[in-house]
Amino acid sequence: MKRLLFPLLVGLSSLQAADWPMWRGPQGDGTSVEKGLPLKWSASENVRWKVALPDRGNSTPVVWGNQVFITQAVEKTGQRLLICYDQKTGKQLWDAGTLYREEELTHATNPACSGSPAVDGERVIVFFASAGLYCYDLQGQELWKRTDLGKIHHIWGAGTSPVIAGERVFLNFGPGERTVLYAFDKKTGKTLWQHAEKGGASGAGEPKKWLGSWADPLIRTVKGREELFQAYPGRVVAFEPASGKELWTCAGLNALVYNSPLYAEETVFAFGGYNGMGLAVKAGGQGDVTESQRLWHLPKVSQRIGSGVLHEGHHYILTDGGIAECRELKTGKLVWNERLKGPAPTGQNWSSLVLTADGLCYAVNQGGDAFVFRASPTFELLATNSLGEKVIGSIAVSDGKLFIRGYKHLWCLGEN
Repeated sequence: MKRLLFPLLVGLSSLQAADWPMWRGPQGDGTSVEKGLPLKWSASENVRWKVALPDRGNSTPVVWGNQVFITQAVEKTGQRLLICYDQKTGKQLWDAGTLYREEELTHATNPACSGSPAVDGERVIVFFASAGLYCYDLQGQELWKRTDLGKIHHIWGAGTSPVIAGERVFLNFGPGERTVLYAFDKKTGKTLWQHAEKGGASGAGEPKKWLGSWADPLIRTVKGREELFQAYPGRVVAFEPASGKELWTCAGLNALVYNSPLYAEETVFAFGGYNGMGLAVKAGGQGDVTESQRLWHLPKVSQRIGSGVLHEGHHYILTDGGIAECRELKTGKLVWNERLKGPAPTGQNWSSLVLTADGLCYAVNQGGDAFVFRASPTFELLATNSLGEKVIGSIAVSDGKLFIRGYKHLWCLGEN
């Protein structure tokens, strides 16, 4: 748990081992401190509960104590909601949100509210894309909102999630013509600093020079200095989290970036998406460190939308095509790649991996087939489990249970 003790993360000091407070978990990198999670489940086996959802959705649940939160758009009414459920029973406790009936560009596969909530034990913060950034208490009462941030305009729509760290909440607002990294005061919503990155509109009738980042920031301490890592089209950059000052930049990513950055051994690892590139760069530098601190660069990697995890010198990911990969961190060399195939007709995958403390990787593809494989340089598939329902979001882990948001249901899975 030592990575939770960075000065900027003291807002998570009350975090319970069982909580999953943000899209990629308590440490922002897909790792869980839990062991002994269920290996086997189905639509009828090891189901603690499941509840019907009002509409489809791509976001991931988050969990704090006895509360489970999801974002939810209701397309016919224009509602953009935060819904809270009882973690033990699945009973809906409350919902809160707003109406947004203005036209918002997105793709048919990406309904609104695809970003996940972030919770710190006192408040829940949700990004409703063009409808704004909202903050609620744990009973669903609105504390503040920011509806002045502008519109998201991109052919594939929005998908970033807020990141709470200490007294701040960070948000990659974009992609689109207006792309801004914000730091807000989490108690008031006041803008503390902002960084505008080069963006580009992308819609019908516009030039197909598509670019954009759906990556969320990651904060770590490097040799005593706090750094916020962000992956953008063309580069990875580190900012000073307190001020927004740019510390260093490294070139080597492509125009579309879907993966959030990862960090280990004072090194940042970042991958692009469509026609993607990959790179490793030593953190802690100053200025343009492309020549001095970039350790390796991959000009082309397989299409990947979900983010990966790091474990004992290796990077693991399940690609868009449903192929699991293991890559050596020191060199970027591919160690193995294996197609993960279940009974569903599609093996396409947009979810991100979860890594448990006992070295197991969990992933679920769009067909609702979930896989458990060992984080090891030798491939070992341990289980294939099917829900029979479309799933875009990632798995959340809490208190020995798995939470999966499908297109029809929110599932809680655990040993019975």
